[in-house]
Amino acid sequence: MGRYYYSQKTEADSLKKIKLSFLNQKGFLKRGYRSGTISWTSNWNEQKSTISIATGIYDEDSYVELDYWQEPNGDEERIKFNYKFPLTTTPCNLGGKRYWFICNLSANGKYCGRRVAVLYKGGKYFACRHCYNLSYSSRNENRRYKDYSLFYVLSNRSKIEELEQKIKRRKYAGKPTRKQLALNRLHEREFPYTMDIYKRNY
Repeated sequence: MGRYYYSQKTEADSLKKIKLSFLNQKGFLKRGYRSGTISWTSNWNEQKSTISIATGIYDEDSYVELDYWQEPNGDEERIKFNYKFPLTTTPCNLGGKRYWFICNLSANGKYCGRRVAVLYKGGKYFACRHCYNLSYSSRNENRRYKDYSLFYVLSNRSKIEELEQKIKRRKYAGKPTRKQLALNRLHEREFPYTMDIYKRNY
């Protein structure tokens, strides 16, 4: 894709994000073509923003396509964006496969190509946390909070990514596994947006 932007130190917790686990939960990673919208609602002022999303899941060349308008900032004009992220898979130990984004943007002139589970909107484009050089609020908190281990874990977004990669089975006997329940609790504490996905039927 070859897009370029300058990365800045920002907290990932405060950004809009797209998680493959959520797309899978909503049926966007089933074989074939799916489309719909993703919306984020601010928990502060209830302001809503929406983008269009499409997925193509095939034996080869699977992808996620994003389509949205970037609202003007100051004297800038409203800009239309449309681009794709390739998807790749890795096998799960107990069968099945797990999807990953391939981050195909460029940061400071260097192509990324990392395999990631979450994309963040740290500028005009969505990209991985490495491209935007993101930190997490938990790493910037006063050291005294480390005595409160539950608060520290729940506030640490990196734990979500680590747990995503460790989970080998999401359900057992029709019920979520303990690791999946822990992951769900971490997602519920994410801040500051509520995320919804609406799928169009064909």
